[in-house]
Amino acid sequence: MTVKKWLIVGMMFAFLVMGVLSMQRAVPDAKSERIYKELKVYTPYTLEKRIGGLTIVDKRDGRKEKPSAAEVLHRLDELEKEWGAEHLKIENSDLLVLGDNNQTIVKIFIETQEEREFLHNFFGL
Repeated sequence: MTVKKWLIVGMMFAFLVMGVLSMQRAVPDAKSERIYKELKVYTPYTLEKRIGGLTIVDKRDGRKEKPSAAEVLHRLDELEKEWGAEHLKIENSDLLVLGDNNQTIVKIFIETQEEREFLHNFFGL
């Protein structure tokens, strides 16, 4: 092959690698489906559709954040991690969801070690 053909193949490979890496960065953290689904009811953040993408709405005070489309899921994860650090607590094999005054709202049973690892890795509990 000539140098010109190698250069074209090399550039195509470089663009392919850059595309895969950017897609991996855009994917949010993996979550335990059962625990996350139960916690989603109590988290104060929701996604709202808008013409330009998605908006993160805080249900407590109505504050809205409008991150770019590539960053919206990462920002939602950051906000939920901050909320979880203050409002979640593990006690034996139960996950306690605490209100603003440290009262227990609900207990969620932790069934598997994977769920416990998710809580440790995602929320830092």
